[in-house]
Amino acid sequence: MIEVCNVSKRYGGKQGIHQISTQIRKGAITSLIGPNGAGKSTLLSVMSRLQPMDEGEVLIDGLPVGRTDNSKLARKISILKQTNHLNVRLTIRQLVTFGRFPHSGNRITPDDERHIDSAIRYMNLENIQHHFLDRLSGGQRQRAFIAMVLAQDTEYVLLDEPLNNLDMKHAVQIMKVLRRMVDELGKTVVLVLHDINFASAYSDIIVAMKDGRIVCEGPTDQMIEPTTLRRVYEMDIPVQVVCDKKVCVYFS
Repeated sequence: MIEVCNVSKRYGGKQGIHQISTQIRKGAITSLIGPNGAGKSTLLSVMSRLQPMDEGEVLIDGLPVGRTDNSKLARKISILKQTNHLNVRLTIRQLVTFGRFPHSGNRITPDDERHIDSAIRYMNLENIQHHFLDRLSGGQRQRAFIAMVLAQDTEYVLLDEPLNNLDMKHAVQIMKVLRRMVDELGKTVVLVLHDINFASAYSDIIVAMKDGRIVCEGPTDQMIEPTTLRRVYEMDIPVQVVCDKKVCVYFS
C-alpha cells in the first residue's frame, strides 16, 4: 500500500498540492483525474520522490519515501514521466536494459537478461527490439518505455499521462497492457489521465483532484456520475452506459 499523509508541495509562493492524504490500494489501477493545474502530476512526483515534499510523509509498504535508500526504493516503485527525452541514441533493448540497473548496476546477469526478454515479449516488441527509439512511432516508443518499467520489476508502477500524444488505437493498446499488468502480473498501477472515459473503462479506483486538493475518491462506478463530475470539472457531464461501461458525454 502507498500511504500519503498530509502532503503539501509549494513552488515558490504558489501551492502545488495542499494537505493531501490518501491510500493507494494494492493490485489495482488507480487513476488521478481533474482539470489542468489540479496537482495530479505533482502528487505523482512526490509519491515517487522525483520531487521533495514540503510537508507530510509518503509510505510505501511502510517505508518512508523521504528516508529510504534510493536503490531500495527503486526496487519497490518505478515511474514513467510525461516526457522522456534522451540525449543518446538507443535501441529498444538498450533502453529496457536500464530497468535492471537498480538490481545489478552495469553488470547485467543472466537473470537480468531473462527479465529484459520477458518485458520485451510482454510488450510485443520482439521483432523490433534492435530498432532505434528515434525511428519508432509514438505508440512504439511508449511501449518501449513501459517495457523498461516492467524490466525494473517493481510492484508499484506510476505513470504520468501515458496516453499523451497517442492516437486512439495506441492509447487503447497502452491501457489494455496496463490492465493486464494488474490482472496477470499483480502490479499496482497509479496514473494521471485526462480522458475520463479511459479512466472509466480501465480503472478500479479514481482519485479526483482540483486546486491542489482531493475533491473525492472511490471505486470507479461510484465516481463516474454527473454530480461528482460537476464538482471536479464545473460542467454538466451526462453519463451513459455502453457495453457495461459508463461513458461521459462531455462533448455535447
